[in-house]
Amino acid sequence: MSLKKILAAGFAAGLMVGTAQAAEKRTFCVFDPVGSNGPLFNLMKDSKTFALKEGVDLELRAYTDEKIAAEEFKAGQCDSVLLTGTRAREFNKFTGTLEAMGAITSNEELRLILQTLHSPKGAKFMKEGNYEVAGVLPAGAIYLYMRDKSVKDVQDLQGKKFATQDYDPAALTMVRHVGGSVVPATVSTFAGKFNNGSVDIAYAPAVAYTPLELYKGLGTEGGVFNYKIAQMNFQILIHSDKMPEGFGQASREFSMARFDEAFGIIKTAEQEIKPSYWVEPISKDHTTGYDNMLRDVRIKLRDEGVYHEKALKLMFKVRCKMDASRPECAERLE
Repeated sequence: MSLKKILAAGFAAGLMVGTAQAAEKRTFCVFDPVGSNGPLFNLMKDSKTFALKEGVDLELRAYTDEKIAAEEFKAGQCDSVLLTGTRAREFNKFTGTLEAMGAITSNEELRLILQTLHSPKGAKFMKEGNYEVAGVLPAGAIYLYMRDKSVKDVQDLQGKKFATQDYDPAALTMVRHVGGSVVPATVSTFAGKFNNGSVDIAYAPAVAYTPLELYKGLGTEGGVFNYKIAQMNFQILIHSDKMPEGFGQASREFSMARFDEAFGIIKTAEQEIKPSYWVEPISKDHTTGYDNMLRDVRIKLRDEGVYHEKALKLMFKVRCKMDASRPECAERLE
């Protein structure tokens, strides 16, 4: 329920702009693993009312495969689409880099970054050709869910089977970097693989814990490693020339107004995870080691053209603004 609330509230807020005018018929592709009968798609039906206030008559289309939704948006068969930040990277490398591993370490950092990007000054980063990001919705920190809570160190990850989004170069690089074994999965299939024991480890935000029943995979021996691997988000994308002028910026500003609600939902979701499941890093030295490892991965992916250099620099500046004592602030490798 938490994940659905974030998406519904964010999209509704993003579309509730302007005053009523002659409605233009446009399509909105909605990814819902269950399809048109799914709870997410049904909640998105309410967004039609808000869209009409901006002069847009939305036709909602359900997609059980996020890849197909992205492809049809790219082909122009959908005027707007809701995608995970990872899928959105092919349409906007800058915002797609917001999910870079270890780049955002707290909700405070995320809030500052999103406020910057949702302001008029940040508009230049939200457009790439005719693609425009009309809102970035926070979904919470990504954690490692492990079927064996004795895994506490990087060395312990060697040989472990990871449910991995194999279309994401960042995820593949990370798993291989720690010596893990890649088991291909998608947003729709990773939970099932984890819960039935096909994989040892999965990664997801806390908002997925209850609705996807990840506690079944954790069982009595599992745990959630209390270290923020990344910050997940969902992005509303539009074809700029298919929407009224100014729609994108107005949508971003209204999305920004709902951040507190989204962060509240995330906090509640994290509290739903049983305290006994949380596994703490061995020591601060180990945490610094994880930070350095993820930084090495980010730099590698930056040099390979996967991550956007300016986006990484922005997140580096925010991390050091929040905590100037971080060792990386003196090294300035990003």
